[in-house]
Amino acid sequence: MNRFLQGVARAVAEAFDLPGPVLEIGSYQVPGQEEMADLRRVFPGKPFVGVDVRPGPGVDQVADVEALPHASASFGTVIAMNTFEHVPRFWRGFEEIFRVLRPDGALLVACPFYFHLHAHPCDYWRFSPEALERLLDGYPSKVLGWHGPASRPAHVWALAFREGRPAITAAQHDRYRELMNRHARMPLPRGRRLRYGLGRLLFGRGPFAPYLDRERWQSRLLNRPVAAPPRRGGATRVAARKG
Repeated sequence: MNRFLQGVARAVAEAFDLPGPVLEIGSYQVPGQEEMADLRRVFPGKPFVGVDVRPGPGVDQVADVEALPHASASFGTVIAMNTFEHVPRFWRGFEEIFRVLRPDGALLVACPFYFHLHAHPCDYWRFSPEALERLLDGYPSKVLGWHGPASRPAHVWALAFREGRPAITAAQHDRYRELMNRHARMPLPRGRRLRYGLGRLLFGRGPFAPYLDRERWQSRLLNRPVAAPPRRGGATRVAARKG
């Protein structure tokens, strides 16, 4: 977790009415990051359960996302911020989240892409924007985002709604973007910005882009029509016409 991603969570929570209860996957608060990693404050007044594979600060229940102990359709919102790079069989985790979400539920997920190895306890995976979009194929409405250089994004994230939730509107997306500009900030200290700026002049932008561009972000609104269930007797009528 970093301040930019905390700002992403704030922008999402303020732009959209996300239902409770809230389940956070990977809620362990690393020493020294307790205040920044505490997402309960972002969802005040909503029942909140934090799970992780190890006990500690922020953890209400020890559980593995590959086999969640919760009933199907028992949560309105699931959050997983910088967690899935540590999940050995991440596809099972995404399946379990879909299972415990209500049909009108929402998933907020963020994953690193261009980021150093960090073992908690192991670091397995990196996800491009296209990979995250594919993993969320089962959610018909979503906002996909990433920050940093376009060819080397630092993190990717998505807010995805299940089929029972109305599609995200253009006005909601605009409001979310406005709040992103307000909350998703991680400015470089002045001294480092000056050093990186000088390095850019001497050696070119490429090596320093991940630092100079870390507050630059992009987002895409992706809506797919939900197929209407077939009408009763429709197949029978078609067969009769064919005869």
